[in-house]
Amino acid sequence: MINIQNRITQDIYFTTTTVVDWVDIFTRPRYKHIIIESLQYCQQNKGLLIYAWVLMSNHLHMIVSAEGENTMSDILRDFKKHTNKEIISSLESDIQESRREWMLNRFEYAARNDKKIKNYRFWQDGNDMQPIYMYDYLVQKLNYIHQNPVIAEIVDKPEEYKYSSAIDYAGGKGLLNVIIV
Repeated sequence: MINIQNRITQDIYFTTTTVVDWVDIFTRPRYKHIIIESLQYCQQNKGLLIYAWVLMSNHLHMIVSAEGENTMSDILRDFKKHTNKEIISSLESDIQESRREWMLNRFEYAARNDKKIKNYRFWQDGNDMQPIYMYDYLVQKLNYIHQNPVIAEIVDKPEEYKYSSAIDYAGGKGLLNVIIV
């Protein structure tokens, strides 16, 4: 556990990253694992520090900061670019996916008017990054993140949801390395 009061002088953000058209792709473990592996890579190689996170069916919330030479914007840009490519590739090869054609169509349509995107846009444009300056705001967002699966009626208790840091805050070990605040 760290003293977050001392770290608040650094750039800590509440971020939300959302799938185009709020497509519920993260109902399948295959796509969830791409996100987890990509976040682990960013932690190990890009300086991503995660304080809290939750992956819902169509969006990802995190409380994060960056250390080293990469900024938070750099890390999120690279994360989104990589996961866009990996998820689309996985979706294209997944003949078992019943919504495959529909999802690819949605992602292709979203990319049509963007010169930066070749074929498919998986993530909505931009990064919703809200700086955290006050401890009370941090606690509010931490609770919001961990209550998401409860409010969505996926689980009864936050720590029961596998794709979240709530288990770490309950004394267990989750899927990602988390800095407990």
